[in-house]
Amino acid sequence: MNNNFFKNLEKKTGVDMNEVFELANSLQNANFKDEATVRSVIKRVSKIANKPVNKEMEDKIVKSIVNDGKQLDFGTISNMLNKGNKK
Repeated sequence: MNNNFFKNLEKKTGVDMNEVFELANSLQNANFKDEATVRSVIKRVSKIANKPVNKEMEDKIVKSIVNDGKQLDFGTISNMLNKGNKK
């Protein structure tokens, strides 16, 4: 993809694509059965997306991934963040 695509995406979303790529690279070998790793990823995604996650929501996401075996990807976290913000 060309650089203009990512610059336009950054302008529209306010999300720094370098941060997204760094996060994606860090996820490749991450241990998602490790609670500390999952919490770290949640906090990083929350920061990048500019969507705060309260302790209760963080605990639900961690449980879902570590204990229930849900896959961790942007879609999963985004869905959980959106559900948590609709209270």
